[in-house]
Amino acid sequence: MPWKVTSFEPTPNPNALKCLLDRPVLAPGEPPRSYRRASESDADPLASALFAVEPTGSVVCVLIGPDWITVNRAPGAEWSKVKKGVRDALARAG
Repeated sequence: MPWKVTSFEPTPNPNALKCLLDRPVLAPGEPPRSYRRASESDADPLASALFAVEPTGSVVCVLIGPDWITVNRAPGAEWSKVKKGVRDALARAG
């Protein structure tokens, strides 16, 4: 089942954005998953889909929590495009 972003929240880091989701991503008690580069996410289809957001290379770090995901954008990447890409990736995932 795909996920839907219910809201985006800023973080103290201007290049990071927290995406609140409509349902849990992780099982109860499962620890958060953190990926500092796309090559670390090969075994995680959700994280891989987020790193593949167009334009390629616009998402450079992914942190997956219980019912939220934080993405870091590359310097110069436009938030409007990253947000659309994240929404699209999550709509196809699950």
